[in-house]
Amino acid sequence: MKTEPKRICIYPKDIQRITGKSYRQSIRLLQKIRKDLNKLENEFVSIEEFCHYTSLKYEQVEPLIIG
Repeated sequence: MKTEPKRICIYPKDIQRITGKSYRQSIRLLQKIRKDLNKLENEFVSIEEFCHYTSLKYEQVEPLIIG
């Protein structure tokens, strides 16, 4: 029995599905999170960091993550 691999990083398309914002607004939010967390432009943002930043519960966000 195989287990489905889960991602730990979040992408703009995921944020778009979670928040209902446009793709471009999702990119801006991801950039703002990176800036506020002092991450470089090429560093990933984890799902947990996104949840902490937006005050959303991981249990609510996890089913909406694509792939």
